[in-house]
Amino acid sequence: MRIVVHGQQAFGKAVLDALLKRGENVVGVYVAPEKPGQKADPLKEAAVAAKLPIFQPASYRKMEVWEEFRTLKPDLQVMAFVTLFVPEEFLNIPTHGSIQYHPSLLPAYRGPSAINWPIIKGETETGLSIFWPDSGLDTGDVLLQKKTPISATDTLGSVYFDRLFPMGVEAMLESIDLVKAGKAPRIKQDNSKATYEGRCGADNAKIDWGKPWIQVDRVIRGCSPAPGAWTNLDGKPLKIFEATPVPAKDPKGIAGKMGEIVEVGADGFTVVCADGRFKVRRVQADGPKLAAGEFSTAAKLAVGTRLT
Repeated sequence: MRIVVHGQQAFGKAVLDALLKRGENVVGVYVAPEKPGQKADPLKEAAVAAKLPIFQPASYRKMEVWEEFRTLKPDLQVMAFVTLFVPEEFLNIPTHGSIQYHPSLLPAYRGPSAINWPIIKGETETGLSIFWPDSGLDTGDVLLQKKTPISATDTLGSVYFDRLFPMGVEAMLESIDLVKAGKAPRIKQDNSKATYEGRCGADNAKIDWGKPWIQVDRVIRGCSPAPGAWTNLDGKPLKIFEATPVPAKDPKGIAGKMGEIVEVGADGFTVVCADGRFKVRRVQADGPKLAAGEFSTAAKLAVGTRLT
């Protein structure tokens, strides 16, 4: 089977490496074009090392891009982390069409931040889908799905890098085998159960210390490492990547104002929220990420300072 890999970054590279390792016939690689001054994408570097044809169109809406794709005589397009819109005309060029990875259990959490939102919204389970993309946003028929739990301490980083990333590579290989065997299903998504969330950006990642600890905790974990939950310290953003919640036994007896730093130590600093406190352990101001204790010393953080 003549396979074309389409994607970018570490996940795209991992999928390509896995296909080459097991001897698949990869006949070309499509990668997002670099911006001026940007280093080569990891997938592109892997394709160069494997001496594979590389294509980097800025748009997939052009007839000449479609014709170039046809010259590869592809049987299957494997899409691993694709951010540019790809029209159905291009998707349908391979003999067996195209399959794509998405890090949620479709039709839930369609959209670009499908790992952040389940954590932020308090879900206890998420997963991945390999699906047949169409002209909609993550709306195509599902081929295969895998599930994974979300624990009370999971972050975006742990859910993705520890589980959804390696599971996704294996799911891609499994899906290709199903296509080869003529057994790949096309399961319609139930649009009545569909959810869509926009990109999780800085506005969504702002910490409100007046909220209950469980909501603050989910925002911190769901935005770690990206985009990074943040608060203001002396009028400047301070990102918080790791913080341990300390719920109050009696919220009415909490001492301190919302966002007030009530303890500073070598292992971090403690902040008041609506019904408890947080022991902040890892932060970033205008430089590299630091252990919160190290930051406290460098910034001369004092008890009574308020994060807003």
